[in-house]
Parts: sequence; C-alpha cells; structure tokens
Amino acid sequence: MMTLLSLPCLPSLAAAGAPAPLTQSYLPVALMILVALGFSVGTIIFSGWFLPRFFRKIKPSNPTEVKLAPYECGIPASGDARGSVFVRFYLVALLFLLFDMETMYIVAWSLLFRGALGSAQAVAFLLGEMGVFLAVLLVGYAFAWKKGALTWS
Repeated sequence: MMTLLSLPCLPSLAAAGAPAPLTQSYLPVALMILVALGFSVGTIIFSGWFLPRFFRKIKPSNPTEVKLAPYECGIPASGDARGSVFVRFYLVALLFLLFDMETMYIVAWSLLFRGALGSAQAVAFLLGEMGVFLAVLLVGYAFAWKKGALTWS
C-alpha cells in the first residue's frame, strides 16, 4: 500500500515523518481562492463603477441613428443579425468534444496502466474500468449512429 509519505515526489513530507497540519497544507489553495475572488470582484467593480465615470469625463455621449446602426464592413445591414444556425453544427461540436475527451482519458489511463503493471490486482481493476468506459462509449456511439448524428446530409 503506497501512502502519501512514501511518494518520491514529496521528499520534504517523507523526511519530516509526519504530515503537515491542514492549515499549512491547504494555505496555498486558500490563498489562490482569495486571489481569484479578489481579482474577479475587483474587475467587476472596476468595469461597472470606475470605467463609466472615467469615459463620461473624457468623451461625452452623443448617440445618433447613424452611430447606433450596425456596421458590417461598409455594407448596409440586410436582414436580422440573429440568423438561425442548424442544430447539426452544435451536435457535431458536442460529438467532437466527447471523442476528444475520450482520447484524453484513454491516454491518461494508459499512463496509469503502465505504472501499475507490477500488481495483478491493479491491472485487473484498470482493465475492468477501461472495459466499462469503452462499453458506455460504444453504446453512445451506436446511439448517435442510429439517430443519424454522424451523417451529414
């Protein structure tokens, strides 16, 4: 059984002999969360409060019909800007993401499998896990094929 202290990537913890207290080990995570929250709140305040007041002082607002009209490369706008897009484009994009994520999962699994070749129990578990994953993936693939999501017509 491999414990956290026996991992070779953590020599400082292994040398100390005892794990660090939770407050010390999660302090970088808490600081990163605080920085992310501070940055997001600061950005919202800056863009919603400071920028409108700043731009109002340097440039007065004078909207006219010509300024508010949409501009399309010098050509007068024709029709509605919110044209319909076929659902098939979204479906192809989602299928691409599904199979792209599946490829990334298989690569990560293969690296983990290569590291677990010493233990027969781990190999059996990982092969079973990949078998279940591929079975679910093939069921989804067969469903998409049956529905015609993979044919472009």
